[in-house]
Amino acid sequence: MKKLLLSSIALGAVIAFSGVANAQIKLGVGGPITGPNAAFGAQLKNGTEQAVEDINAAGGVLGQKLVVSIGDDVSDPKQGVSVANKFVGDGVKWVVGHFNSGVTMPASEVYAENGILMISPSATNPKITERGLWNTFRTCGRDDQQGEVASAYISKNFKDKKIAVIHDKTTYGQGLADETRKGLTKAGIKDVLYEGVNAGEKDFSALISKIKSVGADFVYWGGLHTEGGLIVRQMRDQGVKAVLISGDGITTDEFATIGGPGVEGTLMTFPPDPQKRPEAAAVIKKFEAKKFKPEAYTLYSYAAVQIMAEGAKRANSVDPKKVAAALAGGAPVKTVIGDLAFDKKGDITRPDYTIYTWKKGADGKITYVEN
Repeated sequence: MKKLLLSSIALGAVIAFSGVANAQIKLGVGGPITGPNAAFGAQLKNGTEQAVEDINAAGGVLGQKLVVSIGDDVSDPKQGVSVANKFVGDGVKWVVGHFNSGVTMPASEVYAENGILMISPSATNPKITERGLWNTFRTCGRDDQQGEVASAYISKNFKDKKIAVIHDKTTYGQGLADETRKGLTKAGIKDVLYEGVNAGEKDFSALISKIKSVGADFVYWGGLHTEGGLIVRQMRDQGVKAVLISGDGITTDEFATIGGPGVEGTLMTFPPDPQKRPEAAAVIKKFEAKKFKPEAYTLYSYAAVQIMAEGAKRANSVDPKKVAAALAGGAPVKTVIGDLAFDKKGDITRPDYTIYTWKKGADGKITYVEN
């Protein structure tokens, strides 16, 4: 009887140990995996998956392996909520995403209500972290910071030029355009045209006629790369030489593919190129080996996973609320994009936008180069 009891205890210990060894943390990636913004979805997906691969190879998080689930929101707020609800049903605890501010806002509320931690690598609208949600962080900056850098650059270099301000009516696009416009107004610059277009629109001939009629020298674009590229291409087709100025929403080489040669000279705000950081060198080689260029938000997504893992270590728990508490207002975390710390709202304490120009390289390819 005693031998049987001991065998039962031993078997129970093996099962319990096996359960710990095989424990998994479900991590979701929410973004536009398909649709016109799929280039950005690929950045989020690849950045997250590489980070998970590297962390798992090093032993995981508190002895548990990360497992990735992909949610395609197609840059649509309603679909984003569907993705969020699916993640809830699947038992996802941590989420990297979403890409668009307009999708991130409603999705983050679903996550907050259901105990899921979220870090967006790219959603820049200020309201995202102004709502007092316990679970919402981002590795990128905010549009009020980005708009301030853009308006300061314009007022310093083009104060006497005619500026048109165009946006795509989205939370991100209009929000960024309005923040930039606010800075221009403070500098005493009044735009000659303020106009909204619909995301997904393809024919901008009416808009370009207005730009031509007001004689704009520069067009500030609050929106993403697809419509931005089409606007530049169609401006050039109609003989409009106005230079486009935009934000981080055009930070993909697809902008030049869509816009054509006319995008050369386009100005853009984005943080200092994360691909040039020494902390990222080893990781970038892994992306290059997989034939993927880790531009824009790829490394911001990788960093989001690193931050979650470090938060779990500090909390000695993978529980989302405990991890969030360990990150909010905490010490900096070492990441591939440098040391990042968060304030109590979930914003990084290192605002770092700068100006880029789209230029043609020696290989004939037009891409963005830090000024």
